[in-house]
Amino acid sequence: MEKITTQQGNQIAYKVDGDGPWLTLSHSLASNMLAWNPQMSFLTAHFRVLRFDTRGHGLSSAPADPYSLEDLAQDADDLLQSLGIKQTHWIGLSMGGMIGQTLILKYPNLFNSLVLADTTSKRPDNAKQMWGERIAKAKAQGMPAMVESTLKRWFSDQFRQTHPAIIQQIAEGIATTSIGGFAGCCEAISKINTFDRLSEITCPTLILVGEHDHGTPPEMAHAMKEQMHDAIFHQIPNAGHISNIEQPELFNQSLSDFYTQSGFLR
Repeated sequence: MEKITTQQGNQIAYKVDGDGPWLTLSHSLASNMLAWNPQMSFLTAHFRVLRFDTRGHGLSSAPADPYSLEDLAQDADDLLQSLGIKQTHWIGLSMGGMIGQTLILKYPNLFNSLVLADTTSKRPDNAKQMWGERIAKAKAQGMPAMVESTLKRWFSDQFRQTHPAIIQQIAEGIATTSIGGFAGCCEAISKINTFDRLSEITCPTLILVGEHDHGTPPEMAHAMKEQMHDAIFHQIPNAGHISNIEQPELFNQSLSDFYTQSGFLR
C-alpha cells in the first residue's frame, strides 16, 4: 500500500498488482479498494491493476466536505499522472462509475475502455432530500448507524444470510468510513448529471447492472445504453447493487467476454 499527495493536498492510498496494460478500479460509496478482491485473480492475469481508496474512504485522507465529482475525478487523474499512466482501462462501480464518467468527459483520450457497473448518470428527482437525509443521519449518529440500511440496499436477504463473513467485512468497511468522507461523497454523487453527454464517450464500453439493483436500477442502465449506441449491456441475474461481490463469477465472466470481444484479450 502506498500513497500520493494530490494537487489539492489530499493523501490517496493505492496499490498496484499484476502486469500488462493498465487497468484502474474505482469502488462504491462507503467502501474501499478491498471490495475488488473477487476480481483480482482474473484481472491481474491480464492487466497491471491499480486500486485506490477514494478520498474520505479506506486509508485515504478525508478533507472537509462537501466534495464534487470533479474533485473526485481530479484526485484520480492526479494519481494516474503520478504513476506516469497515459492511458488505462477503467472499471467503476456505483460512485466509481460516476467518477469514471466525469473523468472521461474531461479527458476523452485517457481510457482504453470503460466499464460502468451498477451506476447512474442522472440524479433522481428526490436526490437532494434522499442524500441530505443520509448525510444528516451519518453526522448525527455516526457511520455505524448507516450499516444496516446500507447492507439492505446493497444485497439480497439471501446473500446476507448465507455469506456472513463477507457481509461482516463489508459492514466494517461502512462503519469505519470517515463521516466527512461519506458526507462529502454523498454530496458529490447527488449531483451526477452526465446523461446528456454520454454519446461523447467513444471508447469500448460495457454497462453492467444487477438484476435486483434498486439503487441504480436496470432501467437506468438501459437508458444509458441507449445514449451510447455502441456500448455493450449486460444484466447480472440474482444480484443487487454490489454485483461484483454478490455474483463474482458472473461479473468476472462479463468482464472477460467484454475484453475478449473488444480485442483486449486473446
